[in-house]
Amino acid sequence: MDMMYKTILLSNIFLLSAFFTFAQDVSSLVQKVRTKIEQVNSYEADGTMKTNVNFLKVPQAKVKIYFKKPDKLKIKNENGISLVPKSILGTGLNNLLKGNFTALDAGSDLINNTKVRVVKLIPVDDNAEIVLSTIYIDEPHLVILKAKITTKESGTYEIEMNYGKYMDYALPDKITCTFSIKNYKLPKGVTLDYDDGSKKRSDENLKDARGKVEIIYDSYSVNKNIPDNVF
Repeated sequence: MDMMYKTILLSNIFLLSAFFTFAQDVSSLVQKVRTKIEQVNSYEADGTMKTNVNFLKVPQAKVKIYFKKPDKLKIKNENGISLVPKSILGTGLNNLLKGNFTALDAGSDLINNTKVRVVKLIPVDDNAEIVLSTIYIDEPHLVILKAKITTKESGTYEIEMNYGKYMDYALPDKITCTFSIKNYKLPKGVTLDYDDGSKKRSDENLKDARGKVEIIYDSYSVNKNIPDNVF
């Protein structure tokens, strides 16, 4: 009986040890990703925004994007219209990984033939805007290729990142954001061209629609001095 008890005890100790090793492993990985992201204190970027929303025709536009730590973000659109909720783009990778959270190992996956580590982030603060995040990490390059984020205000949305010449700063060449339009209201007085050629300002057309926004970045100016009045 004593031998059986010792065997069970040793098995439980082994399982607990393995669990804490994995927990420390993913926490260390997330910290390395955060350290890489945090080397960017500010940036000014030029790019092109493509918006694809059911029932709506939104013109492609040139945009200029400003970011400054900790959470200042400004998107200047030449057409003056951005359907994507600012809270989505404003969350950014910086805000996604800041604060206290529990990191859980969710295994591995493939994104565009790249093996990624899947990690779930659960905020410790019950009042945090982000309820749950699932991030897909390219471990060798320490960048996030995809994130699924559930928030209190903006629902659930997905962000996918493609990297190139700015990978060393963890800044994507292209970002694709998919979200539900029902969590976003058109500003008062704004009319958009619908696919049927009509002009309406009714949220009824948008309540079941999905939105997709792509930003293709042409260039970044990293860690430049950006005055606060830009925002």
